[in-house]
Amino acid sequence: MNHKKGKDMKKGRTILAAAAMLMAGTSLALADGELNIYNWGNYTSPEMIKKFETTHNVKVTITDFDSNDTALAKIRQGGHGFDVVMPSQSYMGIWLSEGLLMETNPGQMENGKNIAAEWANPDFDPGRKYSAPWQWGTVGIVVNTDVYNGPADSWGLVFDPPAELKGKINVVPEMSDIIYAAIVYNGGKLCETDKEILKKARDTLVAAKPSWVAMEYGTIEKMVSGDFSAAVDWNGSAFRQRLQKPSIKYVYPKEGFTYWSDNAVVLKDAKNVENAKLFQNFIMDPENAAMISAFARYANGIAGSEAFMPADMKGAPELNVPEDRKAVAEFMKLCDPETQEIYTRIWTELQK
Repeated sequence: MNHKKGKDMKKGRTILAAAAMLMAGTSLALADGELNIYNWGNYTSPEMIKKFETTHNVKVTITDFDSNDTALAKIRQGGHGFDVVMPSQSYMGIWLSEGLLMETNPGQMENGKNIAAEWANPDFDPGRKYSAPWQWGTVGIVVNTDVYNGPADSWGLVFDPPAELKGKINVVPEMSDIIYAAIVYNGGKLCETDKEILKKARDTLVAAKPSWVAMEYGTIEKMVSGDFSAAVDWNGSAFRQRLQKPSIKYVYPKEGFTYWSDNAVVLKDAKNVENAKLFQNFIMDPENAAMISAFARYANGIAGSEAFMPADMKGAPELNVPEDRKAVAEFMKLCDPETQEIYTRIWTELQK
């Protein structure tokens, strides 16, 4: 054997081995894998995502959506590339009936034991076979008391506004929330079918719209800047506004309001299934759930997370429904298809 050639081959193998080790190290430094999340905008804690990436060596990409209908339409189209999405509980029945979700059994995962009792077996996902709790909250009204400091306890602030608020109101364009508000303002209830009440609700919305300046989701910045003086909005958003502008107040309308929850599910056609499962388990850890709440300022469904939350969340008016309002709260759900179609027609007319 040619000893020089043998030495060269040995040297070559050493270099190749070192290169392989370097490449492996580089690969590990980048990520063991990926995870693509589809979530509501301005709703995901960067701190929590960074911790997940570091803990599991997974590169996370987040894409925003602005409504349940937008998210559902995108996933139905296919070819989206997402692994995890956060639909509201009122839409879970659609996602499940259309076979869009993968059964991952979050309730049986290591951190599934941390799910608070009231969220462990919800009607929309008995036993938590598909979803892990993300956040939950309420729908109400925010008003800048520097602009208007009169009575603030009714949907009338939006549907029959005082002069100080006209032309300064934003209505988040989430159909179920707004149609419900107009219905209860006219004496109806969730999934109302009475034609007279529905006509009144429709007339209320059409008559009120000229008093609104916008129908958009970007409420926080514009309430703080003063572009908006009142809005139909969610309680966590209201909390974030008040932290920047103390004159902003959250209102639980006396006619009625809804609770909602959003949930992390894995899509049936997910490419990164194991990483998606890791994520579901990760967000059910109390400390990690608290990071999500600390950012978005909503409550979550994980027991023990309160101990890790910012002190200002305890007792915050946006997160604590007054006793005299609890009786008029309802848990949001989609109505039967026929009723939902009527609501859609009203909503379509309102968009004109």
